[in-house]
Amino acid sequence: MSVKIYHNPRCSKSRQTLQLIQEQGIEPEVIEYLKTPPSADELKDILQKLDMAPRDLMRKKEAEYKATDMDNMDLNVDALINGMVATPKLIERPIVLSNGKAAIGRPPEDVLKIL
Repeated sequence: MSVKIYHNPRCSKSRQTLQLIQEQGIEPEVIEYLKTPPSADELKDILQKLDMAPRDLMRKKEAEYKATDMDNMDLNVDALINGMVATPKLIERPIVLSNGKAAIGRPPEDVLKIL
């Protein structure tokens, strides 16, 4: 089974989710998304698997949300996705991909349903 986690080692929920996956005997592919952000196509695929709109996957309380004009309600889907690619700090974390599905580890136990 291939498992991938978009991870931020500074985030406690992300660390807890990674640990939970490893406790299941799974060593996931760890992508530090702040260093290696997903492409626009990868984000579109993740959003589809999560059944979410781009804004639903954004960290709206980050200062960058307003600073990069992502709070502009006139922005279309592509502009929002491109904004997340350009400013990956806006992407909610952690995101786990497994078995053609995706889950956000908030709370970490939410990822167990796709493993």
